[in-house]
Amino acid sequence: MGFTKEPTGYYKTALSDLQGAWCNLRETVVDNFGFPNSDKLLFHIDEAMSWECVRNLKLMKETLLLIRNIAAHSAPEEVNESVEMVMESLEEVFSAIAEG
Repeated sequence: MGFTKEPTGYYKTALSDLQGAWCNLRETVVDNFGFPNSDKLLFHIDEAMSWECVRNLKLMKETLLLIRNIAAHSAPEEVNESVEMVMESLEEVFSAIAEG
């Protein structure tokens, strides 16, 4: 039986950046709250940041796609820009895992 290796520095940095991107997205939605479906966005953002999604990045990506679709239809541009930042950060995590 082998031991689980600690993630590399780049992988840890990518995960930290992803966490920060999620926090910024949530803050942007809260700052602009009141637009159509802002409550749904907060619900799904919190779900994507949950331990279950953090442990299953495929599930996080699926939730992020749902968030992206909701935001595209009703959210201010600032929120959509934050969604794209999360998408980019998540792709960096997948890239770091692949290199890993």
